[in-house]
Amino acid sequence: LLRSHPQLCALSHGRNSRAGDSGSESWSLLSSWGIGKADTCSVWFSLSLLTLLPCPLLSWKAPHYILGMSEARHDRVRRKYHVLVEGEGIPPPIKSFKEMKFPAAILRGLKKKGIQQPTPIQIQGIPTILSGRDMIGIAFTGSGKTLVFTLPVIMFCLEQEKRLPFSKREGPYGLIICPSRELARQTHGILEYYCRLLHEDSLPLLRCALCIGGMSVKEQMETIKHGVHMMVATPGRLMDLLQKKMVSLDICRYLALDEADRMIDMGFEGDIRTIFSYFKGQRQTLLFSATMPKKIQNFAKSALVKPITINVGRAGAASLDVIQEVEYVKEEAKMVYLLECLQKTPPPVLIFAEKKADVDAIHEYLLLKGVEAVAIHGGKDQEERTKAIEAFRDGKKDVLVATDVASKGLDFPAIQHVINYDMPEEIENYVHRIGRTGRSGNTGIATTFINKACDESVLMDLKALLLEAKQKVPPVLQVLHCGDETMLDIGGEGRGCAFCGGLGHRITDCPKLEAMQTKQVSNIGRKDYLAHSSMDF
Repeated sequence: LLRSHPQLCALSHGRNSRAGDSGSESWSLLSSWGIGKADTCSVWFSLSLLTLLPCPLLSWKAPHYILGMSEARHDRVRRKYHVLVEGEGIPPPIKSFKEMKFPAAILRGLKKKGIQQPTPIQIQGIPTILSGRDMIGIAFTGSGKTLVFTLPVIMFCLEQEKRLPFSKREGPYGLIICPSRELARQTHGILEYYCRLLHEDSLPLLRCALCIGGMSVKEQMETIKHGVHMMVATPGRLMDLLQKKMVSLDICRYLALDEADRMIDMGFEGDIRTIFSYFKGQRQTLLFSATMPKKIQNFAKSALVKPITINVGRAGAASLDVIQEVEYVKEEAKMVYLLECLQKTPPPVLIFAEKKADVDAIHEYLLLKGVEAVAIHGGKDQEERTKAIEAFRDGKKDVLVATDVASKGLDFPAIQHVINYDMPEEIENYVHRIGRTGRSGNTGIATTFINKACDESVLMDLKALLLEAKQKVPPVLQVLHCGDETMLDIGGEGRGCAFCGGLGHRITDCPKLEAMQTKQVSNIGRKDYLAHSSMDF
């Protein structure tokens, strides 16, 4: 060691001189950028942050024996469950909740709910999210999308709480945004259920806040003051709380947008982009949608980083577990025929109508005929809507009459029959409506009334949807000519409308695009004072 000491000193001196040279090079480079020595500390700090940013939210890894399996095996599993994936470095699909490494309390909770095996979207979606990747999830309604983003956020928050307990006014760490109050309340209930089971199993208590319109802000703030791990919110109320600095997203690292297509359609795109600006650090972003029109694709490109797209069935396709029956009924005969349709299946039954006035009229008529019915629409206050949904879900009422406010993701597992009193103006809404039945592998019936008042382009989309799902097409729709060039071949791409995803027309004849352009033209030169009127306070 003594003999080699001079050589070691010389080697050390050489390294120091090279470090000095590189240091002087760095100084000259910073000077050329116009950065003085006083600013240098902040520059080095910023550069060091860049190297620290890419980090997963969870220390989760798939089981070694699954990671060791070949890519050919993973592809076989995806083909078996009809799962299409796009992206780089896709995590392997996992076919059981136990292999996903969920705690025993969550596994017991799933079993209690009758959930034995993950659905196709869960097989690929949950491992993707647990791996820390941004994701776009496209699946027909009733496919189990909600568990795909609720179970991982619970795991993320549980690990954070174990590392360092949340203090007062801290959080949320995970944020879920929903288009309607009812869907937000339902999602919050699912989170509370699994958090309670974990706490009963001697694990830390995870707190979840619900921030929606129609509820007292004071009541919501009481929960937030104690520190929250997760928050479920509607865009309007969340914007209000962020602007008033009552909620902070400084430590939020997980964002899930449920029913994103509905939120964009409702005019919340600007609000959601504003919410993005309140995030201080790197976040994992998840976007879930039953349909994927062009507008949503563009939004996803700008909001997500190298996302993995998981598609179970064509975006905008109807569930194959729903038997679709389309019947021509004159306007004046609808109410009487409605009673006849109610006899097809035992309760509970869900009836959709486009207008609030129609919902009230149907509700009143059913009550007069002795049917146990409740009604919800945007004109009713929050307490009334909540009580109606709870009574229907608990089996105290047999029929729920609603506008499309109840079509956005609400889960009523026992529903065997959905009746569309009228055909919605957009085919996307039709897909959401009939998706309330035939959920989680069960079979359901959807009856739709059509007549001369229906828009022809929507009827052509409906015809194409029925053909795609191999359903019976009524004579009144058979006479409509869609043209081979507009129809989407099963498994084909690039056909139908590129804007709204409808199969029965091209983008040149898209009624939705035309309506949007007309609205934009009418607003030219006029200040939009009602820009935030859609906010769900």
